Amino acid sequence: MNWDWEKLQKQQQGRPGGKPPGFDDFQQHFQKFKNFKVPGWKIVVPLIIVLWIASGFYIVEPDELGVVKRFGEFTRITTPGPNYHIPFPVESAVTPKVTQIQRLEFGFRSVPRGLLQNGFQQGVSREVPEEALMLTGDENIVSVQFTVQFLIKDPREFLFNVSSPEATIVHVAESAMREIIGRSKIDDALTTGKQDIQVETRDLMQQILDTYEAGISIVAVQMQNVHPPDEVIEAFKDVASAREDSARFVNEAEAYERDILPKARGEAARITNEAQAYTETKVRRSQGDASRFLAVLTEYNKAKDITRRRLYLETVESILQNPEIEKLIMADDALKKSVPYLPLDKLPRQTTPSQAKQ
Repeated sequence: MNWDWEKLQKQQQGRPGGKPPGFDDFQQHFQKFKNFKVPGWKIVVPLIIVLWIASGFYIVEPDELGVVKRFGEFTRITTPGPNYHIPFPVESAVTPKVTQIQRLEFGFRSVPRGLLQNGFQQGVSREVPEEALMLTGDENIVSVQFTVQFLIKDPREFLFNVSSPEATIVHVAESAMREIIGRSKIDDALTTGKQDIQVETRDLMQQILDTYEAGISIVAVQMQNVHPPDEVIEAFKDVASAREDSARFVNEAEAYERDILPKARGEAARITNEAQAYTETKVRRSQGDASRFLAVLTEYNKAKDITRRRLYLETVESILQNPEIEKLIMADDALKKSVPYLPLDKLPRQTTPSQAKQ
């Protein structure tokens, strides 16, 4: 860059005395600044002090607790409502939410609203295989997606005993779930054993966090989606279908057994009871007939004519009293020609062998 010496000399000539400012000029300006007075400093300083004191007021919401620190060390816990602490840098307050249940996801991540073209859609998520894939007790690989719900039970332990509470919960949850899955069979993880796995994982997490004195309470562990890896999922579906068919056949067989066995037992009991009743009836009737015959025989031996007459009359009486027997009374003369009076048309006809074949 070329200097315009003529222009520079003209500017210097335009200054008083034709020389650049020296040390005396600088000292003169500094003296003016030093003698400058700020108007109203007696008002500004007290106002600053008042604002500093007022900065110690803070509000604790109903779902929070206040934790006051003095030079970074725990001092006290304050309840919901307006509270006060010595202003910064002496004291400071933190208000963690102790009644709000927080949720962490493992094996998947729910897609936020901003990443969806049509807004939020329930059930839309992104899988995280490095968290979901686990090894079961029978040496099978299974993908486990689950959530952990927790809340703060002791704000002092939560803030001071663990440097990163959320990261601690993540590591504890992964290790606990992997340990429980490692002790379980894949069939239990896929079907009926989910409830036991959730309870055991929650208890193990709570035990570990209590050992750390993290001030965290595990509310629930929920398994969202448990399935085999995509590479072998079709084979697992075939196995599951075969097991379902086997269970269905067993249930049908048991249902048929429960239906037929009571009927067979009832039929056998009925036949047995009928046979016993028939036997008892025949025996007692035979005994009665024999007793009656012996009694009649005894009376007959005592008076044969009278007994014979009595038996005749009793037989005729029984015949006459029977309404199902057709009776025909004839005189003595008619007895000589009794054939026309016989009910021959009502007698059963005997069939010949040739007619029976026809």
